[in-house]
Amino acid sequence: MTVRVLLVDDQPLVRAGLRVLIAEAADLAVVGEAGTGAEAVRLARDLAPDVVLMDLRMPGTDGIQATRTISAHGGPTRVLVLTTFDDDEHVHAALRAGASGFLVKDMAVDDILAAIRVVAAGDALIAPAVTRRLIAEFARRPERLTPRRSLDGVTEREREVLTLVGRGLSNAEIAAELVISVATAKAHVARLFAKLGARDRVHLVIAAYEAGLVTPAG
Repeated sequence: MTVRVLLVDDQPLVRAGLRVLIAEAADLAVVGEAGTGAEAVRLARDLAPDVVLMDLRMPGTDGIQATRTISAHGGPTRVLVLTTFDDDEHVHAALRAGASGFLVKDMAVDDILAAIRVVAAGDALIAPAVTRRLIAEFARRPERLTPRRSLDGVTEREREVLTLVGRGLSNAEIAAELVISVATAKAHVARLFAKLGARDRVHLVIAAYEAGLVTPAG
């Protein structure tokens, strides 16, 4: 099955480069391009792509608002932010707006293509090392200092799993840490998705931080 991708970036040269890279992958196809957030919202609605590769900094409607609007629509389209992680303080707002993950623009081509496939499949995108950086950056924001996420209905074992997800562990690493099978670890993560209303692993990381289960040093 071909993964249908909508490219969103205000720089035509960036879009052209991404289009060429994606065209070389037999299982990926660019179905549209947008240079503004407003245009991205319209094309996402009209074309219903599997993945929107979204820039954040654009004139007018930026990538964060566009992501929020597309995600709120409730359709199958998933947003994958493409930004410069070290410099862009808006990445956390984009994740809270509903983005399913993020890429940095200096990633290897194969990693970018693989990330698109991962997001299209609804799986986790963020690698453990990047997850830890996400927590550290997220924690620096003043409004995040007071935990406010409720974990009502989450079992003690699920809390343990959520803490490990927040620390950046994969399902296999969680299984080893808790001495359970990988299948059991996956089942716990799946229940956390449902109980916390999380779209994917990115939002479980944020939930773990907001609940006070993890800290930058955790």
